[in-house]
Amino acid sequence: MDTREYIESGILELYVYGSLTESESEEVAAMAKKYPEINAEIIAIEKSVLALSSSFSPFQSAENYAKIKEKLDLKAAEVIPMAPKKNWAAFIGWAAAILLLIGIGFQYSQLEQNNNQIVNATNEKAKVEKELKELTAKKAVIETNLAVIKDEQNTVVALAGQTVAPESSAKIYWNKETQKVYVDASGLPEPPKGMVYQVWALTLNPLTPTSIGLLDNFNKNDQRFFAVNNTGDAQAFGITLEPAGGSITPTMEQLYTLGKV
Repeated sequence: MDTREYIESGILELYVYGSLTESESEEVAAMAKKYPEINAEIIAIEKSVLALSSSFSPFQSAENYAKIKEKLDLKAAEVIPMAPKKNWAAFIGWAAAILLLIGIGFQYSQLEQNNNQIVNATNEKAKVEKELKELTAKKAVIETNLAVIKDEQNTVVALAGQTVAPESSAKIYWNKETQKVYVDASGLPEPPKGMVYQVWALTLNPLTPTSIGLLDNFNKNDQRFFAVNNTGDAQAFGITLEPAGGSITPTMEQLYTLGKV
């Protein structure tokens, strides 16, 4: 027990003044027997009271004080509740804990925000890299197509629209030495679903068509520029619309373009 706190609570003064209940007085008496410092404090208080009473009533004796004290003991006085001392250390501890939790929450929020920024930056970087890769691939295709178009060794064969699609057109770039053939199909409409354009190399006497390739993935080819199979002997080129996978012989009713070399 903290005897100093007990002494400073004021209960010893009330005990000396006789203002405690019987049970409270017994408790103080028991504490005085148990703790010498409490007993000493009671004696000091009594001496102070005697000195004070003597100064106001110099003709009063100690015997009279004892009688007054005895009368006071007979009166029941209201116990004055003593407010407990505030535990400032505990309060400061709780405040520090709350501030620590707030700080941790703020740091966690900042960490989450930074992580999200890193994820967003990583995603954005991946997106940019993908777009750059696609642009690089498109650039390579365009450069290849331009090289074919500019190659003076290539024979350019214009294919005009036929009865089924008079507004259609196409161009063949044919290098007779290397036998490589490229098709510019930008003048053709997109083929219906389940159909594909098929390119034919033709000899005229007798008329003999030879398939040199399909224009697959037409919708995905932005330039509509296709490399087909090589051919070394052709007097004309034609393009027909065929079922997916192509046909052994051209469907003449679906002849979209035709042109002589």
